[in-house]
Amino acid sequence: MKDFLYRFFQGRYGAYGTDRMTRFLLVFAAILLVLSFLTPVGFLYYIAFIILFYCYFRMFSKNIPARYKENETFVKYTDKFLDFFKNLKFGANRNKSFHIYKCPKCGQKIRIPRGKGKVSVRCPVCGEEFIKRA
Repeated sequence: MKDFLYRFFQGRYGAYGTDRMTRFLLVFAAILLVLSFLTPVGFLYYIAFIILFYCYFRMFSKNIPARYKENETFVKYTDKFLDFFKNLKFGANRNKSFHIYKCPKCGQKIRIPRGKGKVSVRCPVCGEEFIKRA
């Protein structure tokens, strides 16, 4: 049986394991199936079935470059989405330990550590010096 499956998947996209898009679609379909059983919304079952059918289509497909391109597009957009939230978290942590001021002359943003009291800040771009409370 193992040899049969090995030969069957040879030359198919599923032979390389599941990619990020397939895993996402499988989890999404499982969530939709659970929701379709817990709620009176019946069409969720059919949407989940269509998503599962598409996952199997991707795994059994012999057009490997097309499936790879689909996954790369999916990863590109989901990474942008996830990076947006990671940057929000990083920005919130950064703002806890630094003040960010703008140079009054050129508008360059300058990061100053918090808790230093009054500090004289020199702009690295234009050389303007100004006093701020950190």
